[in-house]
Amino acid sequence: MTAPDLKAVDAWWRAANYLSAAQIYLQDNPLLDRPLAPEDIKRRLLGHWGTTPGLTFCMAHANRAILAHDRDLLFIAGPGHGGPAVMAGAWLDGSLGERDPRKGWTEEGMRKLFHEFSFPGGVPSHAAAAVPGSIHEGGELGYSLAHATGAAFDNPGLTVMCVVGDGEAETGALATSWHSHRFLRPGRDGNVLPILHLNGYRIAAPTILGRMEDAEIDALFRGYGWAPIFVEGDDPAQMHRDMAAAVDACLGTGDDDRPPMIVLRSPKGWTGPETVDGDPVEGTAAAHQVPLKVPREEGPHLRQLEDWLRSYGADALFPGGVPSGEVRSVMPAGDRRLGATPFADGGRLTRPLDLPDAGDFAVDLPSPGAEQTGATGVLGEWLAELMRRNPETFRLFGPDETKSNKLSAVFDVTDRMAPGPVEATDDHLSPEGRVMEVLSEHLCEGWLEGYLLTGRHGLFNSYEAFIHIIASMANQHIKWMREAGNTGWRAPIPSLNWLLSSHVWRQDHNGFTHQDPGFMNHLAAKGADMVRLYLPPDANSLLAVAETVFASRDRANCIVAGKQPEPQWLTLDAARAHLQRGFGIWDWAADDPDPEVVVASAGDVPTMEALAAVDLLRDLVPDLRLRFVNVVDLMALQPPSQNAERATDEAFAAAFGTDAPVVFNFHGYPGLIHELAYRRAGHERFHVHGYAEKGTTTTPFNMAAMNEIDRFSIALDVLDRSGRTDGRVDAARKHCHEMLERQHAHSHEHGDDLPEVANWRWSRG
Repeated sequence: MTAPDLKAVDAWWRAANYLSAAQIYLQDNPLLDRPLAPEDIKRRLLGHWGTTPGLTFCMAHANRAILAHDRDLLFIAGPGHGGPAVMAGAWLDGSLGERDPRKGWTEEGMRKLFHEFSFPGGVPSHAAAAVPGSIHEGGELGYSLAHATGAAFDNPGLTVMCVVGDGEAETGALATSWHSHRFLRPGRDGNVLPILHLNGYRIAAPTILGRMEDAEIDALFRGYGWAPIFVEGDDPAQMHRDMAAAVDACLGTGDDDRPPMIVLRSPKGWTGPETVDGDPVEGTAAAHQVPLKVPREEGPHLRQLEDWLRSYGADALFPGGVPSGEVRSVMPAGDRRLGATPFADGGRLTRPLDLPDAGDFAVDLPSPGAEQTGATGVLGEWLAELMRRNPETFRLFGPDETKSNKLSAVFDVTDRMAPGPVEATDDHLSPEGRVMEVLSEHLCEGWLEGYLLTGRHGLFNSYEAFIHIIASMANQHIKWMREAGNTGWRAPIPSLNWLLSSHVWRQDHNGFTHQDPGFMNHLAAKGADMVRLYLPPDANSLLAVAETVFASRDRANCIVAGKQPEPQWLTLDAARAHLQRGFGIWDWAADDPDPEVVVASAGDVPTMEALAAVDLLRDLVPDLRLRFVNVVDLMALQPPSQNAERATDEAFAAAFGTDAPVVFNFHGYPGLIHELAYRRAGHERFHVHGYAEKGTTTTPFNMAAMNEIDRFSIALDVLDRSGRTDGRVDAARKHCHEMLERQHAHSHEHGDDLPEVANWRWSRG
């Protein structure tokens, strides 16, 4: 750097450090134009200083790099609670004031910036959705590098600078993310520039990487495939020169075709108080949060705080509350600003998908139950066409389960992305592949989230039991979307979509460890305005759901569908209409206007077993008055007070009745149905069968019987709820018990289900 460049970058850094520290401490006197008084200090001092000066240092050099290299750059602040730095940057480049005029370039704008940080009605201490330029909150550590990689996919002109804290680097998700560069293809994708920031400490103790020697770190990251460049020290002038040289080198090419990265060693709490009350602070864990506890009274701590804040030279940096010309000279303009880049507001870049007509892939169904097919196999054909039509804006993610979940048709259009050399024996593997497979649910979810947050579309397919691995990531993303919607300026982004297959009801060889439908419970608590839970009962219903979720915005859509051949119930037109309602009567199955019992279902296997129970009862007790209801959109069970977009109370009563007991056969934990429907009138009539945490390696029917969602258990409950006590009912009960005993004995002797159970078909038209 030239001397003027160095001076300007340092001025920006000092300005950002002042703004960051002042956010933690000040509620008034933002320009220090009078001596600091106790009433200028916040009553509650909240925030994190330790990581902030390292982040602002990196942001200063990100700004310089945008100008020097004339390129788009997205900045991701990985360390937890780095919000003050990102807020400071957004205020300095004017993007915050553009979105919230109260925080513009004035003394009052600075006061608002400081006052609302970590304050009721304000912003939290991490880079939340309300912070321009952010796609990564950092409230939960471990996902920054995966988000950065997802953002770089299909963005060939973009550089994503991702700062990884050394505490964050201790998480399993982040450790695995160092492999992500192997899935970036030059020319098609952008670049990710990781900056491993080693300030040595977590909140209370030293970090693993912070205590490692440079030679160890170099060997570690060269083993990961990176080419590390070290920037170390505490002298600002020398550090600026070294950092500028490192960034310039990284935006060129790495050695031996390795992508470059930077290892930045700087003191924790750099430029803050060196000691407090004689104890060391800068460069120790004591700098992590609020390094100087200032009581709201006159005393040495108040004067030490004033000396610290004045050390940055705020009067020269912010004349009249406006960043100085020197500070502004290293800030990009327009959409190149870190806080204004459209890559951090992905809805601005989103293009709707070119969706295939599901009618071209629908199962031709002359009558209910007349065909057998696997739902996900049909969806795979539709997804293949979707990927053919959208070669730059859609990717499929999954932990090595694309083929297992019967989505193999996509390989007629694209391959798996090769993370290295391709061998002759590899199956559908190439550097051009758009199916992103890696045996880490964390990476799949993080990549997809980064891809969505920058305006593209995707699907994560997984085994149902193991999607729990990313439950907290899903939680963070849903909360992000909710907060983004509350900003008033972020554009809606494509929805987060999961397809869960290999589900709880088919464990022919995996067993009890592979059974857990509880992800739906986790999501349901987030609210119907953000979440949809879809349980399509057949292939055409799954196609109808796919059309809906890939056109939606700002939602988390969870689809649970089996991959095994099963009876098909609805034509595509009927499936679309059924999905529009969320639930409804299947009049071809049973539709008595005055039912003694309503039989309901949600999920493919529970629906088949419930229909088999209805079929059985109509043979054994022909005059028993029944109605059959299926639920495809689980959140539609909530009343309008909780889900304004779905069924009215009148529609609910028209389907489920008002007096008759409801025997509900459900895919997941029974309590979820009660949780969703408890505010509906007559909810106490619901008697739910579902997963009862019982399982093993067994036949399909035995799995259902173990948890009492099988046809005979449902029929027995219907008979009990009907209140009938005549001879035919007694005979029907006896038949059901005998069939359960026969099935159990047969399966344990022969290893499969009774032929009359396995080969059952609906044949009533």
